[in-house]
Amino acid sequence: MSINTRNIVPPWKFLLSILTAVGGVFLIYRIYQHKMAFSVGLDYFEPEFQTYWMNLLYIQLSLLVVGGAALLGWIWFSREKERVLEISREEEIFRYFKLLGLFVVFAFISWIAASLYTEADAAWHQVTVRDTDFTPTHIPLFYFGIPVMVIFGFSLFLWGHTRLPDFYRRVSLPFAVAVCGPMLLMPNLGYNEWGHTFFYAEELFAAPVHWGFVVLGWAIFFVGGFVIQVLRRLDLLINGSEDEARADIMAHAS
Repeated sequence: MSINTRNIVPPWKFLLSILTAVGGVFLIYRIYQHKMAFSVGLDYFEPEFQTYWMNLLYIQLSLLVVGGAALLGWIWFSREKERVLEISREEEIFRYFKLLGLFVVFAFISWIAASLYTEADAAWHQVTVRDTDFTPTHIPLFYFGIPVMVIFGFSLFLWGHTRLPDFYRRVSLPFAVAVCGPMLLMPNLGYNEWGHTFFYAEELFAAPVHWGFVVLGWAIFFVGGFVIQVLRRLDLLINGSEDEARADIMAHAS
């Protein structure tokens, strides 16, 4: 027997507040970058650079480590364990709505990091001299934007696999690839900076040391495969019977 989904209201205010907060943080950071990059950000060895950029780097890395560990720890230790298999169909549909909404936030963060901040970094290297791995565009992109994207992606992955019965005791391959691809951008960053330092100083967009960013970034397209898995389950929850939905879960959990 199908169920009426009209009474299941997506958490619009919750998702809008997260989008607003994320957008606000990145906007403030971009304003700071625009104001300070050319005034105190041109020379790594100047005391002003250490004050306005390196201190910012240390602060944000500390916050990311502590905040990321706290968020992942909360998701893991507050999980429902076996009880997740017993939630109602209405509650499961609501959780899928929340997850898909959080994917919009994940896409928003990815767009900011991979588009706006990345293009700003490329433009910076076109007009200034590459002198260090720490620049007013590297610090916001590689040590803030991409780590935020990775932490948010891993949080989504852990939340989905501990709150949704369909993914309890199994791993969604497309979801895993979509999360691990951006994570692997970080080691590719090390290779990129090493290459630019020792044998590829010229900043060309199509340089071989940049290929890894493109290929690994394409991993986000695997989100499409995960959405198909979600839609299949939602169709069964909405249009199928209680017994069919329960049997499908038990087949995956066994």
